[in-house]
Amino acid sequence: MGLGIAFAPLVPAYVLWSAAAVVAAVTALLLLARSRGALVRAVALALVVLALANPSFTKEDRDPIPSVAVVVIDKSPSQNFGERAKQTEEARAALNERLARIPGLEVRVVEAGQADGETDGTRLFNALGAALADVPPDRIAGAFLITDGRVHDVPADATSLGFAAPLHALVTGKREERDRRVVLTSAPRFGIVGQSQTIAFRVEDQGVRPGAARVTVRRNGEAIETRNVNTNVGLRVNVPIPHAGPNIVEIEASPLEDELTPVNNRAVVSIDGVRDKLRVLLVSGEPHAGERTWRNLLKSDASVDLVHFTILRPPEKQDGTPINELSLIAFPTRELFQQKIGEFHLIIFDRYARQGVLPIIYFDNIARYVREGGAVLVAAGPDYASPTSLWRTPLDAILPAEPAGTMTERAFHARLTDLGKRHPVTRELDGSQNDPPHWSRWFRVVDTKIAQGSSVMEGPDGKPLLVLSREGEGRVALLLSDHIWLWARGFEGGGPHLDLLRKLSHWLMKQPDLEEEALRLVARGRELAIERQSMAESVEPVTVTTPSGETRNIVLQVAEPGLWRGVTPASELGLWRASDGKLTTLVNVGPVNPREFSEVTSSIDMLKPLTDATGGDARRLDDNGSVRMPRVVGVRSSETFRGEDWLGVRMRDASVVRGIGVLPVFAGLLGLLLLVGSLAATWAREGR
Repeated sequence: MGLGIAFAPLVPAYVLWSAAAVVAAVTALLLLARSRGALVRAVALALVVLALANPSFTKEDRDPIPSVAVVVIDKSPSQNFGERAKQTEEARAALNERLARIPGLEVRVVEAGQADGETDGTRLFNALGAALADVPPDRIAGAFLITDGRVHDVPADATSLGFAAPLHALVTGKREERDRRVVLTSAPRFGIVGQSQTIAFRVEDQGVRPGAARVTVRRNGEAIETRNVNTNVGLRVNVPIPHAGPNIVEIEASPLEDELTPVNNRAVVSIDGVRDKLRVLLVSGEPHAGERTWRNLLKSDASVDLVHFTILRPPEKQDGTPINELSLIAFPTRELFQQKIGEFHLIIFDRYARQGVLPIIYFDNIARYVREGGAVLVAAGPDYASPTSLWRTPLDAILPAEPAGTMTERAFHARLTDLGKRHPVTRELDGSQNDPPHWSRWFRVVDTKIAQGSSVMEGPDGKPLLVLSREGEGRVALLLSDHIWLWARGFEGGGPHLDLLRKLSHWLMKQPDLEEEALRLVARGRELAIERQSMAESVEPVTVTTPSGETRNIVLQVAEPGLWRGVTPASELGLWRASDGKLTTLVNVGPVNPREFSEVTSSIDMLKPLTDATGGDARRLDDNGSVRMPRVVGVRSSETFRGEDWLGVRMRDASVVRGIGVLPVFAGLLGLLLLVGSLAATWAREGR
């Protein structure tokens, strides 16, 4: 309840103040003249002015409302190390019991910092702000954080909290904790395929003197280097980039004796491999209607550096024209097929037959080039069935199909074989789902005998049309018809020649997305998508390992021929691993090296400046293996809310108004009596 006085003038303010000035002047004159009854007259005039001001007595009915204290519980993954989880629950129960004893205090408890697969680091002040969003600042009594002290959203200063009350931090963990971690000091994001990138790092020991550690460097799960190093010293490692796309590099240090956790003994770098240029050598032999199909395709790709030669004048063509009058460019066979053959990612022979241009020894070089990791594509026509076929060179050792010496020349639709429906090069060809396929007919195919490799497309009577093969470290493709140009020209509606030829050339150049046997992990929001590509009829379940070491067994479901998929919640930040016993793959969810695991030893240093600025305190809970919980008391007027064995909350006197009573002073009989009484007193004084 509260009493007060309020004014509601009956006249404008300037009239009221003018009347008051006149009364003051008259009173002064009466006093100076020492007139009898001056004080009585002054009081009477003042009452008239006060009546014009219309004063009222007010009475407020107020109900006190409680002050609010918030307890924020840190549930981040680092709270699971050591005895921290147990300490947290004991401190939570004890703090709630002590706060409940304080009358007029409302307690709110919130949990924060849980791993959700998206948020990086422990964020407690966001949760604190959300818990107090509906509370006026004059009701906030204080806040308590039960945490390991590694908080990553600490405000810059106390004013950013939005309230003037103490903040206390009760820190779990032990003072003598020890831990080893790998710290990246310099890590590249991109690298040129075929070259090396340098990663700078150090192995840092906390809580112990510097010593020695054994470091293993892995690339995509495969160990590439192991060495003994000194801790707390800067180090560097060179990592070759073997392929385009993500190359995940792990740097792992041996564990430290009695360390808090080994989870941060490993740092991860994801380096995107970028090809400088894909160098392709295209050799066109006999001129034909589709001669420019390959050239147009490769020239349209900005990532391809194309070298194209067309054999227009074979050695046997002698017409007596002097060499210095010829405008043709001599074919640099020695330079291309002996000196620089290893610089090409793909060699294409388009309708090429033995014409004496390439000596037989160069075909040996080409076969060796394939076995050492190169790629050859033969786009064949009648030349492949002739006595001058490429088969009748040392290339027969790597070509997947032997020509029968005949051609089948009749209209047919190219179709996918059972293997072709599962192979990534041909699986999603537009129009292949129809019967017959929704693309134009071809009219010629070379008759062959399959020697090795996989037939992914077939012609009439099931004859091989496109055969893919692996030889040593390299790959070979054989297209047994020269009529793909009909698709390019739009004959009978054309066909997916761009899609087919581009995928075919990229498969030959070992594009990771087109591997026949592949296991992939893809982070999509809060889910982890698992994809298994295989040429087999079925696949094994996949074991997924979380960053914290938990394993999940995922049974994949058929999505389409040759492709199986599954999903699992991405509940943690860090490096996830999947394996089906044959293949292993990695993917990083969220930041490459989460802040949650960068430093895991408990500390009061991050929160101490902020708690001191609010009058609160940051202190450890551990007392020789047990939880030491201080007393909690309510404090009404102080700037300090901590002591050796106690912590305080600021108790507020906030209340809510339930009703207001108003009593006008000059209204009704009371006002009449005051005015009439003052006039009567003046008259009585004058009449003496």
